[in-house]
Amino acid sequence: MHGLVNRAIERFVRDTYGRDVWIGTIQRLNLGFTEFEAMMVYEARITEQVLTAVGARLARGRDDLLEDIGTYLVSHPATEALRRLLRFGGVDYVEFLHSLDDLPERARLAVADLGLPALELQDRGAGVYALHVGLPKGHDLRLGPVVVGLLRAMADDYGVLALVEHQGDGADYEIIEVRLLDEGFAHGRAFALGLGESAA
Repeated sequence: MHGLVNRAIERFVRDTYGRDVWIGTIQRLNLGFTEFEAMMVYEARITEQVLTAVGARLARGRDDLLEDIGTYLVSHPATEALRRLLRFGGVDYVEFLHSLDDLPERARLAVADLGLPALELQDRGAGVYALHVGLPKGHDLRLGPVVVGLLRAMADDYGVLALVEHQGDGADYEIIEVRLLDEGFAHGRAFALGLGESAA
């Protein structure tokens, strides 16, 4: 598993629950280290062990924990760079959804061996979309719940009221349904193309 995935789990716990919670949890696994290196590759079993230990420590089920991590990735101040990257996908939430098909390839340009799952958006009409999230190859970590948390957080970021639900698995993908209820529900978070620009 790519170190960026493990690092995201670590930063989520540290930034949300505190360093002591992370250190206490990771030390029980006797891995010989307490911090992940972002650019290293780790055995998939280590990621599974960490998620199980963190879930037990926080009393969170696996899918709920992964969804929380997805939300954290685009809503916490420490992850502003990822939020900005995703906002470049479109001026509104619908454009952002349509940009997701290209996200794994864009990620590979930055980190060649990251290995994000394939994403395919289907427009079902009337403001309803189905996002197919490829099932993992070579490990068992399903990222659909992470994507659910990310999509919900991005809807808030754009000021859109949307119902985002995991619909189960297809032949080789997870299915996430996005139902737009109100595209002008609230003012979105400020965003500008340039770091020094002001935005409404």
